[in-house]
Amino acid sequence: MTKKWISSALMAVPMFLSHAVSASQPQLVQPLGGNEPLTIERLYASPALAGSSPRGLKLSPDGKRVTYLVGRAEDQHFYDLWQMEVATGKQSLLLDADKLKSAELSDEEKARRERQRIYGQGIMEYFWSDDSQALLIPASGALYYYSLSGNKVTPLPVGEGFTTDAKLSPKGHYVSFVRDQNLYVFDLKTQKLTAMTTDGGGAIKNGMAEFVAQEEMDRMTGYWWAPDESAIAFTRIDESGVELVTRNEIYADGIKLTEQRYPYAGKNNVVIDLGVVTLADKKVRWVDLGEDKDIYLPRVKWLPDSLQLSFQWQSRDQKTLDLRIVDLRSQDAPMTMIREESDAWVNLNNDLYFLKKSPQMLWASERDGFNHLYLFDQQGRLLKRLTKGDWAVDELVHVDEQEGWVYFTGRKASVVEQHLFRVPLKGGKIEQLSKRSGMHAPVFADNQAIYLDYFNSLAQPPQISLHDEQGKRLAWVEQNKVDKAHPLYPYFGQWQLPEFGQIKAEDGQALQYRLFKPTQFDATKRYPVVVRVYGGPHAQLVVNSWSEHDYFTQYLLQQGFIVFQLDNRGSAHRGTKFEQVIYKHLGEAEVNDQKAGVDYLRSLSYVDGNNIAIYGHSYGGYMALMSLFKAPDHFKAAISGAPVTDWSLYDTHYTERYLSHPETNAEGYAASSVLPYVKGYQSGLLMYHGMADDNVLFENSTRVYKALQDEGKLFQMIDYPGSKHSMRGEKVRTHLYRSLADFLEKQLKH
Repeated sequence: MTKKWISSALMAVPMFLSHAVSASQPQLVQPLGGNEPLTIERLYASPALAGSSPRGLKLSPDGKRVTYLVGRAEDQHFYDLWQMEVATGKQSLLLDADKLKSAELSDEEKARRERQRIYGQGIMEYFWSDDSQALLIPASGALYYYSLSGNKVTPLPVGEGFTTDAKLSPKGHYVSFVRDQNLYVFDLKTQKLTAMTTDGGGAIKNGMAEFVAQEEMDRMTGYWWAPDESAIAFTRIDESGVELVTRNEIYADGIKLTEQRYPYAGKNNVVIDLGVVTLADKKVRWVDLGEDKDIYLPRVKWLPDSLQLSFQWQSRDQKTLDLRIVDLRSQDAPMTMIREESDAWVNLNNDLYFLKKSPQMLWASERDGFNHLYLFDQQGRLLKRLTKGDWAVDELVHVDEQEGWVYFTGRKASVVEQHLFRVPLKGGKIEQLSKRSGMHAPVFADNQAIYLDYFNSLAQPPQISLHDEQGKRLAWVEQNKVDKAHPLYPYFGQWQLPEFGQIKAEDGQALQYRLFKPTQFDATKRYPVVVRVYGGPHAQLVVNSWSEHDYFTQYLLQQGFIVFQLDNRGSAHRGTKFEQVIYKHLGEAEVNDQKAGVDYLRSLSYVDGNNIAIYGHSYGGYMALMSLFKAPDHFKAAISGAPVTDWSLYDTHYTERYLSHPETNAEGYAASSVLPYVKGYQSGLLMYHGMADDNVLFENSTRVYKALQDEGKLFQMIDYPGSKHSMRGEKVRTHLYRSLADFLEKQLKH
């Protein structure tokens, strides 16, 4: 798929759409609260500004309990396990994390949590037993079994060593985990521990997800229980062909040399095998994945009968995705049931569901340009299409076969909001169940059609409520109302809500934006602007959603800045035509769209068009550099955080999805790198990076540092010893945002 790039000179005259808020856009009401100024030191201090914002929401399989993790008031990142009884609404502490031992995490677990974007201490995850009478709780490499009837937490005797990726088996008879790169099963009745694999070690890893599976495919595990507990499917990966990189992780008190198998774009990936090991005899059957070994295995899922196993096979170029099923009763090769193909790339999702009452399956596909739900039989024949239209399904969240309903979230009501819908399994009219304007993320019970609604909006920190199958609210789990006792209340009276609108891209597609005006806005004045950007695929900033990233935005508004955000082409939830414009050339269409946003800003009488900065992190950091270097007439200054600067330094699965293989698109890689545009830089750059970043390697920034220094260009840099890609920690973030605020004041106001 190619793109004839339109000259950037055409962007001199922006094409604006109507800026009135349409019926599909949020209707926002100014919050009530105190008028205390917000300080940077308060942004990430405890108690959390968002108030009680539980995570890890679950309904017990029998639907009688809601469980969730709550951070403590004195330390918002230390979590205990709480419960609410559905029948009475009574809430109580279920398990105090102090009852579990605390220990240093292993390097493997630290890396896994970084991939999961999990940060905190105490209880971070837990698993319900199928009978709803017990919980498995992994903590600090140990495993605990909590019996509700006896109100007793018991350490499981699983031996020495750090356990990762622990699970309860589907019927609750076993606990499984990975240790020392092998898969283990612990029988809860006999208390016997069995190693299901024994050859793990060195470059061989059993039951573990490789780096790109965790970071790019949203696959955090490498093993899957059969529903009847008779067997476990698992991956065996051989990393020996992946380049071994020695990284310097720089800490305040020294340098840690870390060896990491990092699959650079164009280089070798792991060799992956898929096996099925039976619990009865530990025999392994290896599944035939085909002659081509240079492939990805993004998804594995058992069918309900425990006799058939499905897996999704993805070609290295990601233009082909197969759903294949193998019958473990025969020696036949797997059968391809569904094939998705694209001239650019096929996006992954988790929306495969095998019906239990009939040999049919639900499958999500972007084959018509938008992600929608389809019903197939298990021979791969299309039976019916359940959703359609120029809008996207976000996620299949629940199937009620008994009543014949399919529940899903999507953007049917508005592209800047996520709502819950349902459609008859036999096909028919779509019903919208969620009503309030904002973002709805439901969690359903396994055996009852009730769900938890995790709701938030720009004007409401996260709330949790319990609903019936028709969307009626039954009870609050956490109303999190911003009243006078809420941590946010002293500042909420100055909380600014944005205006939403649209402008046109050079190809005529609509670009969504949101514009935050300063506190005490005066239309007769002219204000400097900070453009906050991400700009990369699979992300969307212009939403009616609560985000802690907006705390710094609110601080800037109180300092007299306008903050502007625009989702350029390439962003998520707008269909393949909107997203795939960037194929084989990054940093072109995206920058043109951000320039169009600046042209719109300059048309506003209250904008100081000569004082506009751009700020972003990760892909947003890349966008900040490209925008400043390629369009210095549009941006006076830029803040670039942890940017990718040369795509040959990033991983295979992400980079090749958008730029193809370096051998077939060398020109695109060169044009998408920041380095050729260094000469276009004039002034006004601040870069920062975590010096132990194992995702976007620190080398990305040091290459730009050296190039700018060689050119004699003046710039600023702040590097954080020991910090990873997410820049975690209150002290780190406080220093970072104080530095960014100081930089913006000096660049745009002096």
